[in-house]
Formats: sequence, C-alpha cells, structure tokens
Amino acid sequence: MSLPPLASGPHGPHALRPLLATVLDALEEGTRRRGGPLPAGGPRTVAAQVRDTLGDVLPEHGDPDALHTVVRTLAEGAADPAHPLCAAHLHCPPLATATAADLAASALNPSLDSWDQAPAASALETLVTRALARETGAADALVTTGGTEANQLALLLARETSGPVRLVCGAHTHHSLTRATWLLGLPPPLVLPTPRGTLDPAALHTTLTGLTEHVLVAATAGTTDAGLIDPLPRIADLCAGHRARLHIDAAYGGPLLFSDHHRTKLEGLERAHTITLDLHKLGWQPVAAGLLTVRDPHDLGALRHQADYLNADDDTEAGLPDLLGRSLRTSRRPDILKIAVTLKTLGRTGLGALIDQVCTHAHTLADLITAHPALELHAPPTISTVLFRPTTASDDTVAGIRRTLLHNGHAVLGRARLDGRLWLKATLLNPHTRPRDLTTLLNLVEGSTPP
Repeated sequence: MSLPPLASGPHGPHALRPLLATVLDALEEGTRRRGGPLPAGGPRTVAAQVRDTLGDVLPEHGDPDALHTVVRTLAEGAADPAHPLCAAHLHCPPLATATAADLAASALNPSLDSWDQAPAASALETLVTRALARETGAADALVTTGGTEANQLALLLARETSGPVRLVCGAHTHHSLTRATWLLGLPPPLVLPTPRGTLDPAALHTTLTGLTEHVLVAATAGTTDAGLIDPLPRIADLCAGHRARLHIDAAYGGPLLFSDHHRTKLEGLERAHTITLDLHKLGWQPVAAGLLTVRDPHDLGALRHQADYLNADDDTEAGLPDLLGRSLRTSRRPDILKIAVTLKTLGRTGLGALIDQVCTHAHTLADLITAHPALELHAPPTISTVLFRPTTASDDTVAGIRRTLLHNGHAVLGRARLDGRLWLKATLLNPHTRPRDLTTLLNLVEGSTPP
C-alpha cells in the first residue's frame, strides 16, 4: 500500500496541484447544481442530501473520489456569501488572494505556540499586528478567532489589570460580552436600555456616577442588528472622567479606518483601552481573522504562561521568542498570513475602495426602498446594513417572508428587532453586487408577501 502524499515538503506542491484542480472542479459543479444563493428545500432536504451522498463516513476501504464528492456536496448545499442575494449576516465573500494565502497556511501548517514551529510566521505576526494596532492608536494586538474571543479577552485583561470589574454596556451589545461575564465569574453586567439603538451618554453618566467598583464600559462601533455606531467621543470622555476602562467592540465597523470617506465615523476609537476588530466581516477574509488591540502593552502580562517544552527560561534568555503570552490557545494556525497578503496586495487605497463600494450599495438599496410604495425603510444606513419591511405586514408575516425565501433557495436575508418591530436585514458585504441585484432582492421580498 502506498502512503498518501503530504501537502508540504519538497514534493508537496506537486502533490497538491492535481488535488486543487479536483477541488476547483467540485466547487464549480456544486455551485452550478445549487443554482442560487443557498439550496432549496430547507434543513431536512439539505441534511438528507448530505447524508445520502456521503454514505458511510468511515468506510472499511477508502474512496479515491471522496475529495470531489464531499467538496461538491458542500458547495451544492452552501449558503454562498459571494452570491448577491446572500445578504443576511456579517458573513463576507472572501477575497481570492486571501483564500489562496490560506491554502499556503494550511500546507505549511505553522503552529504559533513556539518559535521552532513557526519561525517566519511568528515574525510576520509581530509586524502585522503592530501595524494594525497603530491604525487604532494602540500599541499591540493579539490575533483571535473572531469578535467573540477578542471580547472575552478584553474582559479578562480588564479583570486581571483592575481586579473584579463590572461590565456596563447597552442592550445592543454583542452577546459575547455579556456571556463573557458568566465565563469569567464576573458580576452580572449592568445593561442600559438603548431605545434609539445606541448607548445614551446621559444614561451612562448616571450609571457611572452611582458606581464605586472597577468598571469596564463596552461601546460598539457597528451593531449586528443595524450597523449603528455609539457616540464614541462622548463615551470616552465619560470613561476618563469616571476612571472607567473603555472597550470598543469594532468587530464590524473597525475596517472603516481604511476608508478616507468613512474613517471619521470612528472618531474616539483611539481612546479605548482595548478594541475588537474582525476582518472576516468588513475585511473579506476567510474565517477566522479577528484581533484585539491593546493600548497599554503591560496589560498583556496577564497572559504570560510557561510550559517548559515551549518557552523554557533558558531558551527565552537565549533569544527564542516566547509566543505563549500571545493567546489563551496553544496550537494556533497562522491566520495572520492571509491578512498580511491582503494588506500588501490591496493597500489602504484598495481596501478603502471596497469599503466605500459596499457602503454605497447600502445607500442605493435604501433609496430603492424609500421609493417603493409597499416597503418601509427603518433608517438611512450607517455602514452597510439596511433594515426594511413591507409597510402593512405584521411581524409574523415578516418572519414568514424570510423563511419562505430561505426554503425556496431564492435569497438569504437576516432579521432584527428594533423599535418594537421585526425588520428584514440586508447586510451588504459583496463589492461586486450590482444595482439590478438589489432590485431583484426587493422584487423577491414583494413577491413573497401575502396579498
């Protein structure tokens, strides 16, 4: 029996080339079979197709066609974020150059828990994280699996720096922050009402005035429901006046920094102690590509840990970098590679153009909704999220429209509850979307509305 080839080493590229052709053919075939933004038929139909095609997951003897079969099945049953009618979530279509770089990361398989497993990758991570940190006014940044891990780390660093800390946040705050208080054994958060969708500085001032404990205020730059941005300068002033620590969850809105037209929306971001960024949203990276920036590098001392086989004292003293303090994870893939390739390939101008494009799409869609007699716009978009609904529909009808579109495989729209009503949510992250695609989306919604 011959041994299967490896992806790296001197023979790795030769072994990968025919397999890449197989994968690309399977992706193309699966996409063609699907025919739309997601498979028709709903969860049971898709699960049955996967089950029937896959058969025995662990057969006695291997199947040489398994790569083509499984990839084709996954593509056929995928919700394709590159399809212009797939616009529900902060789920971006990844750039080809970033995806190609991710292949190299998988083939080389560096693990960023010790220098001798990732010599060049660790140096690359240092350069790129510090460059991105400078963009936000911070000193350093950690690579995370996304906004959830970054938010959890922000609370952990606050606790380890200040002692027991009370989280103060708005009702619009991402669930990962409130869940992190439970995970870290912190007191229940003080959640302030946000009737207008953003944190009210007056309510925050009143709350902070009555607290004597250490406080972490969490603000948001790009809410998941409507893409709204809290009044960051005023919140930063209040935190400074009350000696409260400030964390800004900019998982969605952070990349606006790359746009000359939109970066002013993030004024005050640089005053945060920690900031969450997530480049697999408005950064067009394959999952995962999160970061946590830290203004005071001494805060990272809380993450220091020693395992003799990875960062022995004498190795560190001899000049081998200590990587364990860069994450709570041990084995860690080089997600920084795809980010580095994207930054270097597109530059600030290229990234800014993509951001401007999707923000323009959002305003175009908002204008189409405003001009449509049977549709209602919630508010002009702040970033690239648009909320709307049929004017006379009940909440049950709005929810039913979304599920009908999903079941038929016609479109993927999200949902958000604001102002006491349910809205359809279009999150536009595909820069290749055309105005006629947006018109098609609205026609599908109108056609799915009961008379």
